[in-house]
Amino acid sequence: MAGGGFLNRVLSYVINEVVVNGLANSPAFQRFAVRTSKSIEDASSLAARKKEEIAEQIKEMSRNLGSSKS
Repeated sequence: MAGGGFLNRVLSYVINEVVVNGLANSPAFQRFAVRTSKSIEDASSLAARKKEEIAEQIKEMSRNLGSSKS
């Protein structure tokens, strides 16, 4: 049983190396990675802006509610 585990690890390592090297040298995968990274960056930036807008709206609403109670 121990021999099977070793063979499995060696095979997994070899397959991993082939896949990683194949993807690293693939222009199509590199373009995909760059586009994906840019999309995630844009989404993150948009989320941060929306978060600020919502926080500002909540502050404004609470100020309006506070002034209308007086």
